[in-house]
Amino acid sequence: MASRLLLLNGMRYHVELRGPPLADAGQRPMLALLHGFTGSAAGWGAHLDTFAAAGLPVIAFDLPGHGASDAPADPACYALERAREDIPAALAQLGVARGQAVLLGYSMGGRVALCAAISGFFRALVLESASPGLATAHERAERRASDESLAARIERDGVAAFVDEWERLPLFASQAALPADARAALRTERLRNSPTGLANSLRGGGTGAQASLWERLSDLAIPTLLLAGALDAKFTAIAERMATALPRATLRVVPGAGHAIHLERPSVFAALVLEFVNDLV
Repeated sequence: MASRLLLLNGMRYHVELRGPPLADAGQRPMLALLHGFTGSAAGWGAHLDTFAAAGLPVIAFDLPGHGASDAPADPACYALERAREDIPAALAQLGVARGQAVLLGYSMGGRVALCAAISGFFRALVLESASPGLATAHERAERRASDESLAARIERDGVAAFVDEWERLPLFASQAALPADARAALRTERLRNSPTGLANSLRGGGTGAQASLWERLSDLAIPTLLLAGALDAKFTAIAERMATALPRATLRVVPGAGHAIHLERPSVFAALVLEFVNDLV
């Protein structure tokens, strides 16, 4: 069990490391994990140890503005396009070879993962409740305005007031069924973030700021596992559409789960990820 700070493009990324040394992995892939908005590497909880116990080297990132990574004042530092350079460079700095890593991203982390996967560095991709972005300029402009409004409220009212608002979103309604200790841990993780980090993450890396990747999906020829919760109708529909566009996609819709499958159905989530990774060997 270890933590590291990596310096990339003038910014420090915090990562959590689990599992066997990369040098001992042989032909086994390693797993790199990217959390969602308001989250951190710690939010993967027991999954880090579960994947490590299965023999996988595991590297979980705190994305910019989250957890113990830097929260720059410049929104451009949060741009998803920057992930094309930073995520592969961070993994290479840790000794991960090209074609070795399976990149797993949840929600915002899934958008980051999809953007990074275009670099050609990765062996495979797992996207949990993720999207390639909004297809039209009009949709993106409307979302940018919405994201800016939310960013301004975070800066004005603080993180606690924002988290109260965030947790009431219909997208997270199914999380009300989580055990009380899991809900408390999730809230604590969200509250650890800074107003600057969350606000600029929305401005620089929010859905409105993201260029649409729908037209690039047909070029992404690596194996891709798409995970969606059956209770999350919006992202299930997005995943179904992505599955028709990606050349090597496998879609799994998880019954009884909403947006955060890894929290709401953790054993099913872990089993699906490990089955997919083991089939790569």
